[in-house]
Amino acid sequence: MWDQAALFTQPRSPLTVSEVTSRIRSLLEQEATLQDIWIEGEVSNLTRASSGHVYLTLKDAGAQIGAVIWRNGVRSLTYQPQSGDKIQAHGRVGVYERGGRYQFYIDQVRPAGQGSLYQEYERLRAQLKAEGLFDEERKRPLPSFPTTIGVVTSPNAAALRDVLNVLSRRCPMVRVLLSPTLVQGDAAPPRIVAALARLNARDDVDVLLLVRGGGSLEDLWAFNDEGVARAVAASRLPIISGVGHETDFSLADFAADVRAPTPSAAAELVVPDLTDLGVALAEREQRMGRAVLMHLARQEELVATHRRALDHLSPLTRVEGGRQRVDDLGARLQTAALHRLEMSRQRAGALAARLAALGPQAVLQRGYAIVRGRPSGRVIASASATTPGQRVSLQFSDGEVAARVDDQ
Repeated sequence: MWDQAALFTQPRSPLTVSEVTSRIRSLLEQEATLQDIWIEGEVSNLTRASSGHVYLTLKDAGAQIGAVIWRNGVRSLTYQPQSGDKIQAHGRVGVYERGGRYQFYIDQVRPAGQGSLYQEYERLRAQLKAEGLFDEERKRPLPSFPTTIGVVTSPNAAALRDVLNVLSRRCPMVRVLLSPTLVQGDAAPPRIVAALARLNARDDVDVLLLVRGGGSLEDLWAFNDEGVARAVAASRLPIISGVGHETDFSLADFAADVRAPTPSAAAELVVPDLTDLGVALAEREQRMGRAVLMHLARQEELVATHRRALDHLSPLTRVEGGRQRVDDLGARLQTAALHRLEMSRQRAGALAARLAALGPQAVLQRGYAIVRGRPSGRVIASASATTPGQRVSLQFSDGEVAARVDDQ
């Protein structure tokens, strides 16, 4: 075995970080007690990696140690531990050289009852739930477009930077008011209650964000305080709680109007994304434009239909129809008059022809003559109406001659 004291007393070339870590690992692995050991503690920060390995922290009131259960070991466990469980775990203590930390490699797990903190958490949760502090009916909707957002957190917390980054990206014109407070330790609960009260006393705040980054059950215990939970439930303003990571659930989360899995998610919930809003507004503008054009087209068609109906019923249409009817009747009357005139002419011509055929002139032209007495000019139609020596005139077709009756 190498001389530990010589490492720090003898002047020699400096060791690399890897060499120091490797020697520390050798020391731990040469300690037989630490290579076959049972440890009892409360589970926190348990995560299951996509590889199948399980990472967790074992802790008690005075200390904590990181632990890992390899995938093959997880499959062989008959009891799967959860955050808040008090367990007894078997394994060995080793060093994770790349991370520069010692940790417990677990191969067996058996329950030892739930930890005292988790038991207190469950007791308070059941009590407040029974009182109705977590009822969905009392939760209020968030404002769609808040102008001022109150943030309750530590001014030095990474959660505040995350919130401000998200808000500046999604909605840079929103106003943010910070009500600073402790977020960890015994003094934190009354500070959180006071920070909430300061913002609730203002009349220019629309909504509150109560945020803190992830941590162990002890780190987040201020948000499981009964006074904090009641202050959140009694808040005049709606509250979004974003405490811890996605798997962490605090009493403040249950009492809040909306629970977000992380501080960044809380900031995303409280304001709309202006980029998405711009796209949505453009789409709505297009839809409204199309709707207006369709409505105008329908109205124009309706107006045209009514106009045609009015035109059909218009007196002017009837007058115009009457005018055309008058024109038609006039044309028909003229045609009928001309037809009747022509027929009369033809009839007159026929009668004239018949009259001419039956007239004396036509008879005279056939060799007959008309005898008239002289000087009376009366027609003598019978020989007995004459006397010898009577002077008469004979009318032929081409002239008239004088004559005397010699004998009867």
